Amino acid sequence: MYQYILFDLDGTLTDPKEGITKCVQYALHSFGIEADPDDLVDFIGPPLAESFQKYYHMNNEDSLKAVIKYRERFSNIGIFENGVYPGIEELLAELKMSGRQVALATSKPEVFAKRILKTYNLSSYFDVIVGSEMNGKRTDKAEVIEEALRQLGIAGSEEKRKVLMVGDRLHDMVGAVKNQIDGLGVYYGYAHEGELEEAGASATVRTVSELRDFLKNH
Repeated sequence: MYQYILFDLDGTLTDPKEGITKCVQYALHSFGIEADPDDLVDFIGPPLAESFQKYYHMNNEDSLKAVIKYRERFSNIGIFENGVYPGIEELLAELKMSGRQVALATSKPEVFAKRILKTYNLSSYFDVIVGSEMNGKRTDKAEVIEEALRQLGIAGSEEKRKVLMVGDRLHDMVGAVKNQIDGLGVYYGYAHEGELEEAGASATVRTVSELRDFLKNH
């Protein structure tokens, strides 16, 4: 039975599509690039600067400028264009009632992640909340997970066997593998078919209901 459950945020606990895609659209517009929000869903999950470089071939300097423009809209508007997946709060409550420890491990800036959890009354379910820093540090998912494990007091391989990372993108699974913990991929988020298995997921689920069942039995 896993005693420590680490959750990704975007695409795992909440559906952030509207907020993230509109903020990416806003940032691209500042560069004279027009894009349809529906074409920007691959920005959900990975570090932003990395995605601006990958999908729009920006250099490091321009990608950081794009992140600043993104946050200009996200900090007051996009952050609230979000919603918790049905069944997630009940799942978190069940985990806490069962005595397990729950952590958030997200590449989203920690200050934004905490505001989102507070807005949706989810903060009390988490023992540890870890995100990236606003200055661009700790955006790699493996580093986020490593810090969450540190704050939970988990170090040796024996303790790591009790840890599960739950996420919807390859970065979550790769980060889990790098930290020698199991990764559970969820396909109700924004992963492409096969992405999670290829990245090293120990198992996958298709719905929040399947996720709840998995955690009840593992």
